[in-house]
Amino acid sequence: MNDLAAPLDFAPSRSGEPPLLRERGQREVFCGLTSIVWLHRKLQDAFFLVVGSRTCAHLIQSAAGVMIFAEPRFGTAILGDRDLAGIADANDELDRVCLTLLARRPDIRALFLVGSCPSEVIKLDLAKAAERLNARLLPRVRVLNYSGSGIETTFTQGEDGALRSMVPVLPATDARQLMIVGCLADVVEDQFRRVFDALGIGPVVFFPSRRAAELPAVGPNTRLLPAQPFVGDAVRTLFARGAQLLQAPYPFGAEGTTAWFAAAAEAFDVPAERFAAVTGALADRARRSAARYRERLQGKRLFLMPDSQLEIPLARFLSREMGMELIEVGTPYLDRQMVGRELALLPATRICEGQDVDSQLDRVRAAQPDLTVCGLGLANPLEAEGLATKWSIELVFTPIHGFEQTGDLAEIFARPLERRARLTV
Repeated sequence: MNDLAAPLDFAPSRSGEPPLLRERGQREVFCGLTSIVWLHRKLQDAFFLVVGSRTCAHLIQSAAGVMIFAEPRFGTAILGDRDLAGIADANDELDRVCLTLLARRPDIRALFLVGSCPSEVIKLDLAKAAERLNARLLPRVRVLNYSGSGIETTFTQGEDGALRSMVPVLPATDARQLMIVGCLADVVEDQFRRVFDALGIGPVVFFPSRRAAELPAVGPNTRLLPAQPFVGDAVRTLFARGAQLLQAPYPFGAEGTTAWFAAAAEAFDVPAERFAAVTGALADRARRSAARYRERLQGKRLFLMPDSQLEIPLARFLSREMGMELIEVGTPYLDRQMVGRELALLPATRICEGQDVDSQLDRVRAAQPDLTVCGLGLANPLEAEGLATKWSIELVFTPIHGFEQTGDLAEIFARPLERRARLTV
């Protein structure tokens, strides 16, 4: 390692946890604005207004693949030169844009003001803006705010910020209930609800719900079961409302999904016989659906670079169920409260928190893995060097949770290896 590289901190790992590296240097990740692409699909009566630059607008439109004649439920309030120079009153301009938008879109029930790098740089107070607009618009429309700035967030943290902004306005309840935290595709949510119904667990609420106007309630008898590992701030904000966390691996693959449902079953006193009867056949089918890809993946060496915060649970699935050999598992941030159960299942794996992209690329080139999971900006250069890659962004946009999606999840990683094999014949 050269003298100019950011230092690699070999932090002591806790008992039973894998060895941990910490890197601090240049990162290669999307900013939290990207989360809007799936949030606006999930919250069907919400609008996400980025207060930012034309670059912000181009990023989101490119990621979402929006057709020019479509009218999506997100947009960008462009900060121009006059706003950035302080010549125009950005607050007045923002109010005008919001009121015009809501007059044109009367179906919107929640408006998220999303901070960006430019709005952070000029210190535009979006919390005050939301408060000011709520005084005019409540109860017809609720205005919320969070930061998706690349200065402050990375990729999936945008969802965490959006959910955290909603927690203070959730209704209160003393009812005993289970809350699933984290965006899920509607088809996955429906599948999970059927399993919970069969287990006799309920009521079950999902956060976020499909409509921002229909917020789930929370209280001291709410048990939280995260479906995504990157919603730690939202979960901790729910703690302040009295909710309690159920610790579990994440529902990726047969093993993870079974353990995830088992955590809820234990908390709601589901008999072991009933749990086995409901989940046994589903888990068997999941293992069979993934078996066709195991031959391609087994024994292959895998390097996961930090991007989505899904890396640790996906590494567990790929190593324990698909037989892949893990070289290094990177994650932008290591939240032990959210991934502790996953770490316990990866006892001999090298985990790297943070990133110094040049140093990490050096390790990739030295290891010559069979497959590297990384962001879009790194994939093409590595492919040009003869390394097979998988875009990590696909793992967020594609339904991969649960028993029914286990085969699809395995196929995502088998595909680039099959493509590489065809190209080398």
